[in-house]
Amino acid sequence: MDKNLKNSDFDSWNILKKRLDSNHLSPTFQEREIWWCCIGINVGHEENGKNQLFNRPVMIVKKFNKNIFLGIPLTSKIKDNRFYCKIHLQGKDQSAMLSQIRVFESRRLTHKMAKITLDQFDKIKEKIKDMI
Repeated sequence: MDKNLKNSDFDSWNILKKRLDSNHLSPTFQEREIWWCCIGINVGHEENGKNQLFNRPVMIVKKFNKNIFLGIPLTSKIKDNRFYCKIHLQGKDQSAMLSQIRVFESRRLTHKMAKITLDQFDKIKEKIKDMI
């Protein structure tokens, strides 16, 4: 287990995850949008959420249906290599963590932050293709 995490973090996340699972409402979302997303406490080097909601910004890459999407967590740590893609969002630079791309359930979304430009989105999609 990560030295920075305690068993209580997993227990708290489990309580919130049960609440999210019981919520039957899914927000309306679109590709290119950035949402706060409860991604939780995960295993090993998988990216964790932060604060009491265990959330972080996630970009919607592909909407499969109203419940499931492919998303990329964002970080304020600026990295620009083959596993990260620097973007500019709301006056600040951030990095999309391409190596952390995964499928999410839309009930994890809490509120929309922004929508990235089509140019930035195309750049991210190209970097995903290059990475794969």
